[in-house]
Amino acid sequence: MTALTLSTSSAAALRADAVVVGVAKGAKGPVVAAGAEAVDKAFGGKLAAVLETLGATGAEGEVTKLPAASGLKAPVVLAVGLGDVPAKDDGYDAETLRRAAGTASRALSGSKKGAFALPIEDVASAAAVAEGALLGAYTYDKSNGNGGNAKDGKSAKTVKNVKDADKKNNGPLAEVALVGGKPRDKAYKAAAERATALVEEINRARDLINTPSNLLNPADFAAEAVAAAKEHGLKTEVLDEKALKKGGYGGILGVGQGSEAPPRLVRIAYAHPKAEKTLALVGKGITYDSGGISLKPAGHNETMKCDMSGAAAVFATVVAAARLGLRVNLTGWLALAENMPSGSATRPGDVLSMYGGKTVEVLNTDAEGRLVLADAITRAGEEKPDAIVDVATLTGAMVLALGNRTFGIMTNDEAFRTSLHEIAEEAGEQSWPMPLPTHLRKGIDSPVADLANMGERMGGGLVAGIFLKEFVADGITWGHLDIAGPAFNEAGPFGYTPKGGTGAAVRTLVRLAERAADGDLG
Repeated sequence: MTALTLSTSSAAALRADAVVVGVAKGAKGPVVAAGAEAVDKAFGGKLAAVLETLGATGAEGEVTKLPAASGLKAPVVLAVGLGDVPAKDDGYDAETLRRAAGTASRALSGSKKGAFALPIEDVASAAAVAEGALLGAYTYDKSNGNGGNAKDGKSAKTVKNVKDADKKNNGPLAEVALVGGKPRDKAYKAAAERATALVEEINRARDLINTPSNLLNPADFAAEAVAAAKEHGLKTEVLDEKALKKGGYGGILGVGQGSEAPPRLVRIAYAHPKAEKTLALVGKGITYDSGGISLKPAGHNETMKCDMSGAAAVFATVVAAARLGLRVNLTGWLALAENMPSGSATRPGDVLSMYGGKTVEVLNTDAEGRLVLADAITRAGEEKPDAIVDVATLTGAMVLALGNRTFGIMTNDEAFRTSLHEIAEEAGEQSWPMPLPTHLRKGIDSPVADLANMGERMGGGLVAGIFLKEFVADGITWGHLDIAGPAFNEAGPFGYTPKGGTGAAVRTLVRLAERAADGDLG
């Protein structure tokens, strides 16, 4: 994990491999942003002119490297674009700073230290730069199959199974020095500590998502949760296939019965002695999704190791809450299964008896995520939390509706839907509130069961939400985050977002937990 330090040194005096400055897009050319005054002075006040000569415009995501002027301790200046100059008296918003810092971190991959002299006006902007820089520094280490964040040596078993690391991977930037940070100020120190803990847990989720499915089946995932729980003082309970059968978890068992790797349901819980609110988080954890008997077509299987991104996000959130000491009770439910076709697999037309007694006709075995979630949501509701939020790479329909960078929000409470949307925006994640139209409910009626796992084709993402709503206990506030779009980035990296697993929804869930700790659930 990249180290984060707060520095009161001048950007000119700080020894580093490179000093990072911001440059904005002005009406008459690039404008050097606040925080880089000492660097600009070393260039005789002409840094903007030099950058313009090199082709820099200040456009968001643009990176320009140039040799440092005399008087700077760092040998290289890296100018990162911030986009348009903000209106008078308005500073740069947090997300702009996160993305710029992340872009700079990626550009400094393999370096020992980067001095970030981006616009830091207060604690909030310092936190944004810190988060972005740490998030952007992530790399997945293919040599151990378990990412660069593994601390406990558990990746040793995978070394034998994975070929040598990609020679092009130089490793992440080793240290981020935040120029303008105040190491003796309690608020700045707390912001730095929060950013470090948050990003380490997001990277835990990224590592799990990026791990090949042959190295991470349901039992492996459960073992990771148990190990983390021991490290951070959390309580865990793991239901194996025998316990699931005894408990009547027909949804999880039905999805997992076609695989040689049996399913698991993991409960991982953090409790605070002064907590006034209790949250339950439920994550879809399909460690590989072939579609089952309703096999996915060619070209749709290659990234299906990411179908456990919801469970990874929930897992990471619970650990982050524990590390941050949030005054909230937080229980994570990881519904883990592998969806495979075989002679023992659930068939289209089969009827499953779910946990809690409802029956479901399975019309499409590739609509499996809602089946494992339904069992876990029902079980979570028995503990009567103040709210349940489930997170899942649930439907391709949501990707068609919102694209690859935005997740959908559905709830049984309009105020909670608005709150979740605001929280996501505050955390820097793109989301959009979606409806649950009552007329779509009739589409999941079944002549042989209480309901079917498929309904109308149009509005499929909404139909999935309507299905899940059927398993929420009366009186419990519920939210559903469909992260199918942003959970796995198949394109090139951008901002602080890497290629592959992104850790989508962790920031939103942690911010939700922080609000709950303050007694506010929206």
